[in-house]
Amino acid sequence: MKVGLFFGSFNPVHVGHMIIANYMIENTDLDELWIVVSPQNPFKDKKSLARDSDRLHLVNLAIGKNYKLRASKVEFDLPKPSYTIDTLTYLKEKNPLKDFVLIMGGDNLGSFHKWKNYEVILKNHQIYVYQRPAYDLGELKDHSNINIVEAPQMNISASYIRKEIKNQRSVRYLVPDAVFEYLENTTLYQ
Repeated sequence: MKVGLFFGSFNPVHVGHMIIANYMIENTDLDELWIVVSPQNPFKDKKSLARDSDRLHLVNLAIGKNYKLRASKVEFDLPKPSYTIDTLTYLKEKNPLKDFVLIMGGDNLGSFHKWKNYEVILKNHQIYVYQRPAYDLGELKDHSNINIVEAPQMNISASYIRKEIKNQRSVRYLVPDAVFEYLENTTLYQ
């Protein structure tokens, strides 16, 4: 079974994330796609993050009944900060019959050489890269384990959504309906 791993803070998950996830599961050879909520990205500041459990809950709401997608909290119990190589090693030990594929934006491919043990990841895993406007894919784009995917995208960021919520403006249509309804009835991100 081929499982795509879509890592991110998802702070909060928005329709742009879900468009990528849906495109990848419907238009590639993936059997499942796990949206991996990362507790701490080593390249990001943790101060602006909502609680891990809140972000995981929002991802579960966004997924709804799509049986091909799954929210994953695998990194919650691993050492912090979260390094992709450590998560992949752990997942492969626990699921030896699954073939794990990374899903990343083209903005990450250009800086992939800065990731911990990136050579090991590249040697042992396929990486499906969705292009991002105005980002150079770098030298690794021609590697045999890199698959460039022309997925549709929206220019939306979680930081923009948090700012809109804080300023008491509606984020309807920027986040999945179930996420919007939940955010409307809570003080999360206010």
